[in-house]
Amino acid sequence: MAVIGTGLMGHGVAQAFAVKGYEVNLLSRSNDSLKKAVQEIEWSLNKFVEKGRISRGEAEAALSRIVTTTSYEEAAADVDLAVECVSENMDLKRRVFSKIDETAPSHAIIATNTSTLSVTEMGKATGRPEKTVGMHWFIPPQMTKLIEVIRGNDTSSETVNAIMDVSRKLGKTPILCKKDARGFIVSRILVAVFNEAFWTLTHGEASMEEIDASAKHIGGFPMGWFELVDFVGVDLEYDVGKILYEAYGKRFQPCPELTEPLVKERKLGQKTGIGFYDWSKGRPHIPSELAGKYDIKRAWAVAANEAAWMIQEDVAEPESIDVGMKLGTGWPSGPCEYSDNKGLNLILDQLEAAYSKHKTELYKPCPLLADYVKTGRTGKKAGKGFYRYS
Repeated sequence: MAVIGTGLMGHGVAQAFAVKGYEVNLLSRSNDSLKKAVQEIEWSLNKFVEKGRISRGEAEAALSRIVTTTSYEEAAADVDLAVECVSENMDLKRRVFSKIDETAPSHAIIATNTSTLSVTEMGKATGRPEKTVGMHWFIPPQMTKLIEVIRGNDTSSETVNAIMDVSRKLGKTPILCKKDARGFIVSRILVAVFNEAFWTLTHGEASMEEIDASAKHIGGFPMGWFELVDFVGVDLEYDVGKILYEAYGKRFQPCPELTEPLVKERKLGQKTGIGFYDWSKGRPHIPSELAGKYDIKRAWAVAANEAAWMIQEDVAEPESIDVGMKLGTGWPSGPCEYSDNKGLNLILDQLEAAYSKHKTELYKPCPLLADYVKTGRTGKKAGKGFYRYS
């Protein structure tokens, strides 16, 4: 197989395949970036050895399976699968897809690691749109268990099944995004929750630290919402947020007065040392005594509402949504199972109260959620909610 791109994602994807016995051609525009990528892979493999996850011999064998090149002809000439891991730019990705299409065998599948862009549009840059698919990895790809598999408008079931299968062979858990919907599964729910936190701060209902303290110390989330935005990159959240706003309208109304100034000042979070928090001395300390002023149940309600929209639009099944949030972001529960346990009627009450107060589309209940409650599908106690219980 081939991996195109040697950034944070590219070298990790190459390593994940090589460790599982795949022959990998790693392609980049320059020998310098290839050299750096190999050094990163060596460092990571050594960490795996130190922690007893693989033996020294397995690490050396994995490294020997990776061949570096700056030539598309060498990278793609004899592959069964190519995974594109370049920057989130549609023109660039379409060019990469076109080049792979020109050089790869006719049976080869071309996958994109995009987190938000249209798989369908990339497929149109090739003569094999039925063999193009989304294969969205999470950071760091050699460690995380989740892969989002995205069906483009032209993607064949055979291609989807092949990527689901290879994901499992890599030791990953794939979830299926049944439609080429912007943000796929995980990013849609995360950005909805981020926006809820942003607007809560803007409305003066709680401070940034109070919101994050409630998320961590009451909600049981690995990070607070602002802390997590800093961790993934303020610029990335800002860009993805704009894409979702363009795709879904006022439900994803961004809060530019919070993120836009930080992006302009290059205060992008952990990677620049400062964002919402100062990371210069390490991970920010968020005191537990600040928890409680912000009602974390409202974040759960927003997440459940976005999950309902996905189900209504036939984008994803409840199980895929829940697995995605738990494996992709470390959530203590998926929004669908959380809602079924708490009661969909209570989720709906939470949304209606917030919508009545703020009159913003973020809190407007999805018709499917309202219909579930109306027809008695209120959760586990009722025997059916997002899931059905025997």
